[in-house]
Amino acid sequence: MRETVSYPDVVQWAVPLFIAAIAVEMAWIVLKGRGGRYETRDALTSLVLGAGSVASGIALGFVTVSLYWGLWKIAPFDLGTSVWAVVVCFVLDDFCYYWIHRFGHRIRWVWASHVNHHSSQHYNLTTALRQTWTSTFTLMLLVRAPLILLGFHPGLVLFVGGLNLIYQFWIHTEAIGKLPR
Repeated sequence: MRETVSYPDVVQWAVPLFIAAIAVEMAWIVLKGRGGRYETRDALTSLVLGAGSVASGIALGFVTVSLYWGLWKIAPFDLGTSVWAVVVCFVLDDFCYYWIHRFGHRIRWVWASHVNHHSSQHYNLTTALRQTWTSTFTLMLLVRAPLILLGFHPGLVLFVGGLNLIYQFWIHTEAIGKLPR
């Protein structure tokens, strides 16, 4: 029998931190005069696109969640909820995300869903919020649905997807120099 699990909505917890980080980055750029640039219309466009992405995710999310639960019912395995399952799911989610991002630059259908993220004139933390309104179908279905078929619980898949999203947020800045490899 498959166990009932619940995972926190880490993105919801991170939103206040996103807002604080944007404010700190803006202050840093103003005070130091380097590390990026903010232009009001560009930043507002990013915020509006981010809000639209959230709204479409809420509106269309029930379709995705229903599909996830349908896939979960037919998944041949249940990999459980151990720490190792979380770690492996996170690594696989990141691997799949990497490839869908690469495809987003090479395949027109995926690029059509990704291009607005690259339409900003400035690379700052608001750019991370400049998301497509169709990501529910492109990202959620192409990246995350296979993880459920591999045996990862839908709640776990959404949880690690949220962790990945939080990681992706902070790398959208010029205020932090290049990190060592």
